[in-house]
Amino acid sequence: MAERKYEFREIERKWQERWQKADLFRTEDTTDKPKFYGLDFFPYPSGAGLSVGHCRNYIPTDVVCRYKRMQGFNVLHPMGWDAFGLPAENEAIKQRSHPKKTVPQYIATYKRQMNLIGIGYDWSREINSSSPDYYKWTQWIFLLLYKRGLAYRSFAPANWCPSCSTVLANEEVKDGRCWRCDTPIEKKDLPQWFFRITAYADRLIDDLDIIDWPESIKTMQRNWIGRSEGAEVIFHSEQGDEIVVYTTRPDTLRGATFMVLAPEHPLVDKLTTPEKRAEVEEYKRYAQRQTAIERQTAEREKTGVFIGAYAVNPVNEARIPIWIADYVMMGYGTGAIMAVPAHDERDFAFALKFGIPIIPVIDRIDGLAKSSVCKDCVRDGFDAVMEKSHISFEEHGEKYHVVLMGDEEINTFINLLKEHVKEDRWAAVVGARWTFVFADEVLAFDSYDAEKHILSRLKEIDPRVGDARTLMELLFREQFLRDALFHAEYGDMINSGEFSGTPGASAKKKVTEWLEETGKGKYAVNYKLRDWLISRQRYWGAPIPIIHCPDCGEVPVPEEDLPVLLPDVENYQPTGTGESPLAGIPEFVNTSCPKCGKPAKRETDTMGGFACSSWYFLRYVSPHLDSAPFDKDLAAYWLPVDLYVGGAEHAVMHLLYARFWTKVLHDAGWVPFVEPFAKLMNQGMVLAYTPHRTLEAGETGEAEEAEGIEEEDHDLIPLFPEEVEKYDPSKIVWKWVKMSKSKRNVVTPDAMAEKFGADSLRIYELFVAPFEEAIQWSEEGMNGAFRFIGRVWRLITEWADRFDPDWRSKVAQEALEDQSAKALRRKTHQTVKKVTQDIEDFAFNTAVAALMELVNEMYSFAQSISSGDSQTANYAATMSEAIENLILLLSPMAPHIADELWEMLPSWPGKREFTLLESWPTFDEEVAKAEEIEIVAQVNGKVRDRMVIPADADENTMRELALASERVQADLAGKSVKKVIVVKGKLVNIVAG
Repeated sequence: MAERKYEFREIERKWQERWQKADLFRTEDTTDKPKFYGLDFFPYPSGAGLSVGHCRNYIPTDVVCRYKRMQGFNVLHPMGWDAFGLPAENEAIKQRSHPKKTVPQYIATYKRQMNLIGIGYDWSREINSSSPDYYKWTQWIFLLLYKRGLAYRSFAPANWCPSCSTVLANEEVKDGRCWRCDTPIEKKDLPQWFFRITAYADRLIDDLDIIDWPESIKTMQRNWIGRSEGAEVIFHSEQGDEIVVYTTRPDTLRGATFMVLAPEHPLVDKLTTPEKRAEVEEYKRYAQRQTAIERQTAEREKTGVFIGAYAVNPVNEARIPIWIADYVMMGYGTGAIMAVPAHDERDFAFALKFGIPIIPVIDRIDGLAKSSVCKDCVRDGFDAVMEKSHISFEEHGEKYHVVLMGDEEINTFINLLKEHVKEDRWAAVVGARWTFVFADEVLAFDSYDAEKHILSRLKEIDPRVGDARTLMELLFREQFLRDALFHAEYGDMINSGEFSGTPGASAKKKVTEWLEETGKGKYAVNYKLRDWLISRQRYWGAPIPIIHCPDCGEVPVPEEDLPVLLPDVENYQPTGTGESPLAGIPEFVNTSCPKCGKPAKRETDTMGGFACSSWYFLRYVSPHLDSAPFDKDLAAYWLPVDLYVGGAEHAVMHLLYARFWTKVLHDAGWVPFVEPFAKLMNQGMVLAYTPHRTLEAGETGEAEEAEGIEEEDHDLIPLFPEEVEKYDPSKIVWKWVKMSKSKRNVVTPDAMAEKFGADSLRIYELFVAPFEEAIQWSEEGMNGAFRFIGRVWRLITEWADRFDPDWRSKVAQEALEDQSAKALRRKTHQTVKKVTQDIEDFAFNTAVAALMELVNEMYSFAQSISSGDSQTANYAATMSEAIENLILLLSPMAPHIADELWEMLPSWPGKREFTLLESWPTFDEEVAKAEEIEIVAQVNGKVRDRMVIPADADENTMRELALASERVQADLAGKSVKKVIVVKGKLVNIVAG
């Protein structure tokens, strides 16, 4: 056949039109086939359209869904739009338009781009979360939660974004800033609607064990939920007020040297002494300005105020001061903590700063102790004495730095110190022992009284002690000792009265049992997870279906009156007053009570967008059903989703909320499963090499975060490439950063499809790196994918007229007659095997690599035929087998060219128009088996030779061949073989000496 040019634009347009006309991707309404539900996170449509970064999500899912379809599965692969919420509304405001206008425009762009790159969605199931026939059922589920006691309204301090003029859930606050616009968050007291997700905290953690998700995502959810086991301990103020403290470490109770209350704790005002009142009030105002994230950041310098009052430790009756500090929150535990600075990092830093005693009560597990001995504190020759006793030390200026391990060595060293320390001098051992050594006595640092006595004596004899308020403050001055002063391990209890010596493994349990027996506390479980704040003071969202009646209170909107329609208004922008724009629309607000019929008012807050995205995967099974949110039987058939693909950034928002709603629906009898997504995959980011300019003097700007490079010390402003020439080259910095509109570095699929073709884009994104890893976008890489597609095109167009549809009856004989035919057939079956497994494993890069190897082998075979190296003129059956399998293997990855090449082949009975309707290739294990393999011969674990041997060689044969190797023999010269270890098919290791 004469060479035909690869007109990729024409070819791709042709097949997209044919697929659409044939309604190729419509899912069958049948439940008599094995199902596969593949789903991408549905996007919120924005004006920027899709980037090639989005494609990294959609293309792999499409590959798997096409592959499963060819395997005979009934495949559901839908798409829809997360059209409600802040992103869509903010975009419309930015465009000075209205979301009811911008959203349809953006959806049209997204659909066009998805079709452009050949994604096979069943568009008959398209959903839009801002459509009344969708959010009617979001409201219905809200009412389901409300009736089950899982939705409630409460007056509470909320995360307020002044830019978005709305409240944000805790999960939507990132490092103290709005997840959407990056504005610093403020606190505002408002009536808010919540979903009681905390009621499902245990199940949300426990059921992570039954789903196939990345461990990193599971860990993020476990940490966010933050389940911990411990005890509630009852302290009392000196005035007799009960202060309940939650602790995960009841075994450290005797080390509690102060108590910290949240600034908002109800007892703060009562317990604060008059002389501390002004300082406490000022600090409370300071704490109120901080976000929850800022208050809990471990790296922040600790702040706090002593309120003048004291509490009594219930285990030893010790009098401990009460402080307030912003790192203690009312929302976690009881809003009060017992501070054990010797075994909690935050408490340690706090106690050091404010001079509060630090008493160790838990022994180190590693047995490590340290001492920093001033040379002028011990008699001459102390170094020789230590060497003689095998004590490990180093000299650092005028000090000996000593490291000790274990009781025996520690005791030996303390005895040496006692014998050699000078009069009016001292030394200390810290870590696994807490001892101060003087010439006349050895004192254990094991209590308040001991600390007072030791510190008093030190100040009498050593002016260097100076103004140290505590022993730990003094010891902390010595850098060498710092890592031995604090630990949070579960070692044996020390300095703890009758509990001293209790093993760490049982300490928590024993102390908790004592607390319960004495009535001073009880076992408790706590969570970091807070209830999900769902209400927004914005227009573009699903109205909350509640009516407020002066007589009846909160009244749910009757189901028959759903949906509560979002009013069609022109002025929808946020008010900034704490009320939704809906509050200013009388015809929406004013209504009658469904119970008593009297005048009432509608709830004017709307639901956040995450409500709509918490169940959309269920709507796809019956998107046009108007009598229920979804068909129960179809949901039972299709769900859970078999493959869910999207970004890791939604780990503690969408993914957690969707799991919660699914469990509620399960408990209400609507679904038989408890988890919505059986398997989750997160794609790596797409990075672009982006120019930035440094800020000029007087300019302000936010530093850009860059992935994959070191952080810069100065702020940078991203530029469009065409802007670079406007600036001094010395001011330009190029960095690999995430591709995004704000970084001005977006590459669109439109541009790549126009230049290289959609199939080249698909191949490149699959091949460039493992799916989970970030990629650095490269047009040269796109060129490589385009060249590969071109090689496939040239090879098959050249051979299409020689294709033998009857190859199955001839191919085995050709393999017997010719070695090159046998080699190609082996490679074909090996490739089918590998590509099949790689798609199952999401290893698309190695799947493409296998196809490239097969193409190389096919070219070599074609060359051997044309040069006359083969014994017969034309082994068409062997090449035909390879061609058919290559096209079908390529079909999920590059479907346009696959269908075009398939059409070129001669017809035969049963041949279908589209490769998607053909069966996935199968392989013969015997044919795929290699005849020869390479093994390694080692001597004492070091590689000495590599040998090609028959693939079916047994262990004895491998042993003999390895021992016969000249290189192995040379290394064995003068040695005797003691043992030969054989790993069949891989290596032989000869142990000799």
